[in-house]
Amino acid sequence: MHILIANDHGAVELKAAIVAALSAKGHTVDNLGVDGPDSVDYPDRARLAAERYLAGGYDFGILCCGSGIGISIAANKIRGIRCAQVFDLYTAEMCKRHNDANFISFGGRVSYPVPVIEMIEAYMAAEYEGGRHAARVAKIEAGG
Repeated sequence: MHILIANDHGAVELKAAIVAALSAKGHTVDNLGVDGPDSVDYPDRARLAAERYLAGGYDFGILCCGSGIGISIAANKIRGIRCAQVFDLYTAEMCKRHNDANFISFGGRVSYPVPVIEMIEAYMAAEYEGGRHAARVAKIEAGG
């Protein structure tokens, strides 16, 4: 898969671990995030990633900040982006199956019950079900 990832200073280590794990599995990961502790604004990273994704060529995106909340909110302000903050294997799977999420987010300062890479793999293995969920996703895209 061709994946993009972006992060702020609150998730440098998490981003590096994700990139390493996905690359080791043969995926192409484009890093649009930062690699050091200097403060950056997560809305800027979210916008950069969203614009790159919407230009085409990516299967999905991963966003990371300290909590995973702010960067997800910022991404969801951009038309065409459906970013789900993922907490466990269930939310990782269902955000794809029911909401057709094209981005997932994580927090670099969050302790998760399962490894983040396992949640990413659960997301990647899931398929959007469409059907009764399609009308709901259309309402999300329409802004209501």
